Amino acid sequence: MCGIVGVIGRDDATQVLLNGLEKLEYRGYDSAGVYVNDQNGHDYLVKRVGRIKNLEAALTPEIQGSIGIGHTRWATNGAPTEANAHPHVSNDGRFYLVHNGVVTNAQTLRQEYLTDVELHSSTDTEVVVQLIALFAQQDGLDAKAALRKTLKLVEGSYAFSLVDRNQPDALYVAKNKSPLLIGKGDGFNVVASDALAMLDVTNQFIEVKDEEIVTLTKTDITIENLAGTQIQRNAFTVKMDAADLGKGTYPFYMLKEVDEQPVVMHRLAEKYLDAKGNVVLPADLLDALKQADRLYIVAAGTSYHAGLVGKPLFEQLAGIPTEVVLGSEFGYHMPMLSKKPMFIFLSQSGETADSRQVLVKTKALGYPALTITNVGTSTLAREADFALELYAGPEIAVASTKAYTAQIGVEALVAKALGTAFNQPAAKQFDVAHQLALAADGQQALIDQKEHLHDLAKDMFATTRNAFFIGRGTDYFVSLEAALKLKEISYVQAEGFAAGELKHGTIALIEDNTPVVAFITDPVTAEHTRANGQEVQARGGKVLHIAAHDLAKDGDELVIGDIDPLLSPLVTIVAGQLLAYYTSYDRGYDVDKPRNLAKSVTVE
Repeated sequence: MCGIVGVIGRDDATQVLLNGLEKLEYRGYDSAGVYVNDQNGHDYLVKRVGRIKNLEAALTPEIQGSIGIGHTRWATNGAPTEANAHPHVSNDGRFYLVHNGVVTNAQTLRQEYLTDVELHSSTDTEVVVQLIALFAQQDGLDAKAALRKTLKLVEGSYAFSLVDRNQPDALYVAKNKSPLLIGKGDGFNVVASDALAMLDVTNQFIEVKDEEIVTLTKTDITIENLAGTQIQRNAFTVKMDAADLGKGTYPFYMLKEVDEQPVVMHRLAEKYLDAKGNVVLPADLLDALKQADRLYIVAAGTSYHAGLVGKPLFEQLAGIPTEVVLGSEFGYHMPMLSKKPMFIFLSQSGETADSRQVLVKTKALGYPALTITNVGTSTLAREADFALELYAGPEIAVASTKAYTAQIGVEALVAKALGTAFNQPAAKQFDVAHQLALAADGQQALIDQKEHLHDLAKDMFATTRNAFFIGRGTDYFVSLEAALKLKEISYVQAEGFAAGELKHGTIALIEDNTPVVAFITDPVTAEHTRANGQEVQARGGKVLHIAAHDLAKDGDELVIGDIDPLLSPLVTIVAGQLLAYYTSYDRGYDVDKPRNLAKSVTVE
């Protein structure tokens, strides 16, 4: 949530910042701003409410500099206003600061140190910049020393980037819990909360770790801990094509990313299978998995739903008990663990704060961890013992699509490998290469029926205020994800339910024409789910049936290709994604940037 960019040593700093903010807008789009300084006595602060295009329109030609910081905001403290937008400036006009995260003791700091200081916003960030200015003035400290003193008082999560107007030859950054990277250039350096923001100027990045301060000049990068001890750290290369970030001829990124899912399935097979179709995993990872007596999948949101699909994969193919937990709950209310647990963290971005706080705690307890993420250089990937990539390519739309299916695909591959190592009969019979190929074919078949799905979306959801998705087994899990897709981008109140639970209370909400989508891919419970659909229809509800080919009946509105029921969500969710997309599109919403949401949830 929120995006930070910074640059020093580029005469086109304003454009570099603007380009970076445009690439980070998926992290927040309530407001945005930049501060630039030409290092010759001229500087500019420009902030606007709303999208980056509003900021861009306000950047007149004379607003140029060779050092600057920028920010795009997802509101956590205070409403989206220009006063609350970043960068924030100290009352003496000396210090400019951008911030991601939440300072949990901001009110305490204000009452203890700033009772005589006028604040102009309702943000925790302004408290920090006013503290820096106070310590610089009353203690005679330079910018870095004042920042260091402030950091020793600050509690919570933060990624800061600071410029001192009096000495604009350095850019200072610091972090705790919130992600931040330094980018190395030729005669310049940059800072960003996500590497993709600066891929058009460099692919060399340095990780900033918790409770570190980094000083950037146009030629040097100095990393220190809060005690002032210097730290040496090598750069790593981010292997991502900046051209992949464009949406081409698509009206929205989400539709492009839905269409890319069959390619992702083939890519997973290419990356994780050898010529004989055997899953290839690092030997030490496989050994760690074999030693575990229980797996705990930790995730949030869409990744949590992917974890639910993973649970029966691990239990049925590998014979290992598996729990799926919400990071936001598990970290603070940890249940009794097994004797030899192993933790698997699912995260599209690899920066999810709710999951990271679980990783920190489980590492302290000495338990092994695997991160499965789309960003191999992310915090969760770097800090876990093992990491596997999704190879889904950049996912820009806030509503996750291809990362969800890629997570399920990787779970299937890992479960197959573990089950094979355990000599499990179910794993031997499960041809994961063939299943991924079937998934790709089934996904493509639905993608090719876009017009039909658009018509179904109009028929089911054009004017409704609420909707239900039902299924049993893995169909229940995909119901949860399909409902989330609809609610997050079209604002329809949608819920997913285990089909058998409708009659235990929820069916009371069924009225005339209430839309209900029924997923039917499990041969064991297919007739039961159909019966639940008939109960809905008997009360005036409108049911859309999405069924596997072998379970389909006349009148089913959508039929998918056959695939193992364990992996049917790889296909059925494509229907859910497209139904949500067209509902949002027809209602005139910004599909990629739904209100109140951000792509990377970096605050707890």
